[in-house]
Amino acid sequence: MSTEQQPEKDQDQPQADTAEQNQQSEAGQELSPEQQRIAELEAELAAAKATLSEQKDSVLRARADMDNARKRADAEVDKARKFALERFAGELLPVIDNLERALQVADASNEAVKPLVEGVELTHKSFISTIEKFGMQVIDPQGQPFNPDLHQAMAMQESAELEPNSVMAVMQKGYELNGRLLRPAMVMVSRAPDGGVDTEA
Repeated sequence: MSTEQQPEKDQDQPQADTAEQNQQSEAGQELSPEQQRIAELEAELAAAKATLSEQKDSVLRARADMDNARKRADAEVDKARKFALERFAGELLPVIDNLERALQVADASNEAVKPLVEGVELTHKSFISTIEKFGMQVIDPQGQPFNPDLHQAMAMQESAELEPNSVMAVMQKGYELNGRLLRPAMVMVSRAPDGGVDTEA
């Protein structure tokens, strides 16, 4: 029986030797100091690249925030410059209205008041020219389609001559300052002769 078991021992022996060789082989794969240093440097390089990428993103975000802040500040300055005169301009409108009323009621055919009328006309023209230099525009929509953004309807009247929802008469002119409405024009609006209102205009 001992002779039969001996070969089994001999068969186990090569397997043990192979395991030892594998362990020795694995132990032999340990990195040399140079390879360890290279691995450390590669890890540091990867970390540095990641940090650089984060810092680059941070700088880009900061630059974008700065550009946005500058644009907002420029817009606010531009807005303040454009509309700084808004309140003052609003106070001038009654003066213009009074000059226009004076011209409407004046009798230009009367030689006694003709020089006075001419002076008022000259003053009115000069006044309008001056306010236009500062971005004010007159809204005088006579005969134009009614625009609720710029006009305020004070009355409606049947008209066979004008399209429905057209401005028949301007009771008081409106004004804009750099595209912003200071005062809507007060107008009379036409309607269809049959009494209906064309709401599609």
